Amino acid sequence: MDQPSHISVILDLSPSQWHLSSLPQNPYPLSLKSFLAQVLAFLNLHIASKHENTLAIFGAFPGKSVMLYSSTDPASDSSDSGSPNIYRPFEIVDSRVVTRIEEELESIDDSQEEAPIGLVGALTKALCYINRIKHPTPSTQSNGTTVEDPATLPDPRILILSVSPDLSTSYIPIMNSIFSAQKLKIIIDVCKIYGPDTVFLEQAAHLTGGSYVYLERRDALLQHLVMSHLPSPALRKLMAVPTQDKIDFRAACFCHKNIVDVGFVCSVCLSIFCRPVAVCTTCRTKFPMSTLRRLDAYLPRAAKQANGTAKTSAPPTPTATGLPSTPR
Repeated sequence: MDQPSHISVILDLSPSQWHLSSLPQNPYPLSLKSFLAQVLAFLNLHIASKHENTLAIFGAFPGKSVMLYSSTDPASDSSDSGSPNIYRPFEIVDSRVVTRIEEELESIDDSQEEAPIGLVGALTKALCYINRIKHPTPSTQSNGTTVEDPATLPDPRILILSVSPDLSTSYIPIMNSIFSAQKLKIIIDVCKIYGPDTVFLEQAAHLTGGSYVYLERRDALLQHLVMSHLPSPALRKLMAVPTQDKIDFRAACFCHKNIVDVGFVCSVCLSIFCRPVAVCTTCRTKFPMSTLRRLDAYLPRAAKQANGTAKTSAPPTPTATGLPSTPR
């Protein structure tokens, strides 16, 4: 518990979602300006908790992801001196993050505002950054031997502050990121600030041992961050961390990128489809007609009707093996 801690914070900075969040008809409206003020206070608390604590901040913008701040970057301390009444690390974090966010938001034009949010890119960059600080360059002793003190490595975790809904096309990269976080033993915490629950981020928090919390009282964002996400993973073993009442384990199909209740998994490559297919589009494995007929019995009624309509409008054509190909 005396070891330093590292936290990588991913900020969902979708302009359209934050505009909806700030509307006065919401029960607890929260603007982007108020959100940043509370998040920066939380980040300053993390820095002040221990001198060796490290911090990295990533911004997820429409169509891209950007590193906003890194405490291990020497350029972070090269800015001009400011007010003498402000603790220097706090001033660096506040000015650097706010300035970078303003620059990125101003560079977004009208055509880019509707682009998918770059949450997956920010998560991947956070994992790569943590992997780099967990495996630093070994130091060399006077006798020429190299040593690496594992006690000096920070205890890493990722915190995602989300306001955007699920994007079905990002299911595969998010699952790959989850598997990477499991291998690196990195906890992923998720705080859902606005919008419906995200199925994929629920699974990310559950599979990595983190916590997923839907924030109902958004005016208490800072209190929630301090009580739930400020303690390090070692201290969490002594605390009652919020847990999920229920977890949605639904997946997105590989054919239409839709979140499905009933899916069919390829026995070779484990690809998921919303209905039985004669040939797997991923590994090109062919399945016998008897298997397809048996699996059709498990289809929901709505899916059967849609499948029957597709067959009526476009009859299947025979393939090289004599099996009908699935209409798309």
